[in-house]
Amino acid sequence: MAFYLKKTKLKGRTYLSIDESFYSHEKKGTAHRCYMSLGSVETWMARGIHDPISHFQKEVDSLNQERSQMNSRKISDVSPVLYLGYFPCKSILEKLHIKKYVDYFQLTHDFQFDLYELLSSLIYARTVNPCSKHRTFHEVLPNLYDTVHYSYDQLMDGLSFIGNDYMKFVEIFTVQTRKVYGLDTSKTYFDCTNFYFEIDREDDFRKKGPSKEGKKEPIVGLGLLLDSNQIPIGMRMYPGNESEKPVLRDVIGSLKSQNNVTGKTIHVADKGLNCAQNIASSKKNGDGYLFSKSVKGLPETEKTWVLLEEGWTDVKDKKGKLLYRYKSCVDSFPYQVEHEGKEFQVKLSEKRLLTYNPSLASKKRYEINRLVEKARSLTASRAKRSEYGESGKYVDFKDKDGKKAEMHIRQDAIDKDLAFAGYNLLVTSEVEMADRDIYNTYHNLWRIEESFKIMKSDLDARPAFCQKESTIKGHFLICYLAVLLERIFQFKVLENRYSTSEIFRFMKDFKVTKAETKYINTATSSDIINELSERLKLPLMNYFLTESQIKTILNQKI
Repeated sequence: MAFYLKKTKLKGRTYLSIDESFYSHEKKGTAHRCYMSLGSVETWMARGIHDPISHFQKEVDSLNQERSQMNSRKISDVSPVLYLGYFPCKSILEKLHIKKYVDYFQLTHDFQFDLYELLSSLIYARTVNPCSKHRTFHEVLPNLYDTVHYSYDQLMDGLSFIGNDYMKFVEIFTVQTRKVYGLDTSKTYFDCTNFYFEIDREDDFRKKGPSKEGKKEPIVGLGLLLDSNQIPIGMRMYPGNESEKPVLRDVIGSLKSQNNVTGKTIHVADKGLNCAQNIASSKKNGDGYLFSKSVKGLPETEKTWVLLEEGWTDVKDKKGKLLYRYKSCVDSFPYQVEHEGKEFQVKLSEKRLLTYNPSLASKKRYEINRLVEKARSLTASRAKRSEYGESGKYVDFKDKDGKKAEMHIRQDAIDKDLAFAGYNLLVTSEVEMADRDIYNTYHNLWRIEESFKIMKSDLDARPAFCQKESTIKGHFLICYLAVLLERIFQFKVLENRYSTSEIFRFMKDFKVTKAETKYINTATSSDIINELSERLKLPLMNYFLTESQIKTILNQKI
């Protein structure tokens, strides 16, 4: 406990010793023992030490200081933080019984590590602290409760393997999700995005193309398919310079084949995927479709219908403010489709729902006027054509003979864009579908955008730093599976009572810090923690957590 200088008087002399106080288990209290006998004060004075008591008191102080430093806790190179927020994903993954299917790969490949452990731990790490693979291995995986038993090189080898066969893993998860939680493919939502790489030179997979974020670097494309309840059921990756349009046919075709989906599904997608071949493919497979279509590209007869003031139905809020207007018609419309290298015209019966949104119209007019202002300014300064960018569509750079001429503003193009600002046309094969149902179904596409946002923001999927095509695909597979497990937790367990951002905040923030004998819960109280604590009877609200309580949390079945 502590050292002290003991002074004992005996036969006219003062004897010194350094004694130590300590805790005695036998006495159940403080006891004392001699650490060093020093002899008498008089002897030390005879040896030339003028004040022996002060001299040895300094030695006692030095011993106490050394002991104090020895007992004080030092900074460790191992973080005391432990991530626990991934336990819902762990529970769902175990409920899906994925391990037995992943273990089949183990039987046919000479892995020196557990492939399922690698796959699951990378998903968990992505949900609690998304970062580079190097940081994941050295800073995140060590702070999961279960120790991983693979090296960094094995991590990269495993990531390459699952990336090379990523479609098989997507299929396994889709089949098991259907079996355990159920999927509704009466409507499927599809969209594409792309991810950029901070490299200058293209390769066979990372190609320069139209980036959604306006980046100049090489990109890869990713198509994502959701079921009616916004659960991911398909993913396809493709080089960044390839068109998005064939991806829709490929993903939906393979999905229906893999899952023996024979009933009719309605494919819902943005205007970027609206083409005659996709529409024809949907009809050929006995499916339906719902796309948006550019109003400006319509034939003149249909444009006339768009601008007619007749037939509109207004949708207003409780205060009477106009939210949007809509009107519809059913007719046969011609499409040019290709079959075996030849083009044919077919007529399809469709319902077309036209909507007008005053808020969108105001935003579009602002954007148009800003481009017009830029075009006028550049024209006045006789700028180069390359400087105009998108505003160049409002400038005529050539005369009627096709030769270079004085640049002038195309007022007809400006008037056309202003006239159609705020309009959107929805095209569907479902002619019996109610107008409001068409509108609401199409606007559920924002869930796709939200899923992309999860990948890009919450899961920090971009910019991607992997080099090989297989590891790039493995990286995005991990992101996709993290989104899938979060969506199942959100919609199937929590019944969509909490937003995606709230759920990821809970997963990232639910951590404990290891103390001497217990763990300290450093998470902030939230509605999700309160609900899970009550529903699952878990000690998620406790300030102190024991080892056994942590094991209970991580082994919870939800």
